[in-house]
Amino acid sequence: MQNVFELVDANKRKSSLVVAGFIVFVALVSWVFAVAYGYDLSFVGIAFIFSGLVSYVSFYNSDKIILSLSGARPADRQKDFNFYTVAQNLSMAARIPMPKLYVIDDTALNAFATGRDPQHAVVVATTGLLTALNRTELEGVVAHEFSHIQNYDIRLMSLVTVMVGMITLLADMFLRMSRFGGRRSRDTDNQLGTLLFVVGIILALLSPFIAGLIKLAISRRREFLADASGAKLTRYPEGLARALEKISADQEPLEAANKATAHLYIANPLKNHHDSIGWFAGMFNTHPPVAERIAALRSR
Repeated sequence: MQNVFELVDANKRKSSLVVAGFIVFVALVSWVFAVAYGYDLSFVGIAFIFSGLVSYVSFYNSDKIILSLSGARPADRQKDFNFYTVAQNLSMAARIPMPKLYVIDDTALNAFATGRDPQHAVVVATTGLLTALNRTELEGVVAHEFSHIQNYDIRLMSLVTVMVGMITLLADMFLRMSRFGGRRSRDTDNQLGTLLFVVGIILALLSPFIAGLIKLAISRRREFLADASGAKLTRYPEGLARALEKISADQEPLEAANKATAHLYIANPLKNHHDSIGWFAGMFNTHPPVAERIAALRSR
């Protein structure tokens, strides 16, 4: 089993691979479409530069992008006293800088962390969560989110969120282009162009699906690790276990959440399905089954 330092190094490497893989993927798909439609290959260079710029911007602004999507407001020390003081205490225990705290004004119970590293981290909680949990349970949730920060999960998952969104956008753009066709796609004598046109359509259709599955698989594994690390930080696994029981019992969907950000939360915020059973069905879950997470915490 990997120790904390090995997990941090692994997540940093994965973050670099996500960015590199995204740039290569965009360049590959752009080349396929350029050849299929008969466009100048400079189109590939433009796409390559564009994907590099998107990667750079998403790395430095992923927290701002996700916060704007979530409609969160800065936490207030007096109004959100427990949230603020719990975070202060745990930041000292975890030996990381105090993250920025934000609150989503929604009665649904949920929380998430985002940012590119511990020096630029953000922890977000809903008003419903802050109201429903006692201080011990809130410590468990905040410690879970701090573990995402310590382990650099926030960098990896924020990048994955933005990159998957961009892949979906590019795929949609290419599919729209296919409706109008191109010089080569209308040339029935050009077998290479026809073949690449078909390959391009398949890539455009499948790439968001495959990217989404990768995102969900990474997210599920990170949740188990953050549960374990959070319990180690508070030295009281039962606090997080009780919090997860309350969160899972809440059937209200979080209005600010969407499919692009759902995997960031401590529990599925969409509430649009129950935990699936079986290997194939489980591939589509944003989170591991809550019952399994609670059982793992209580076995420690």
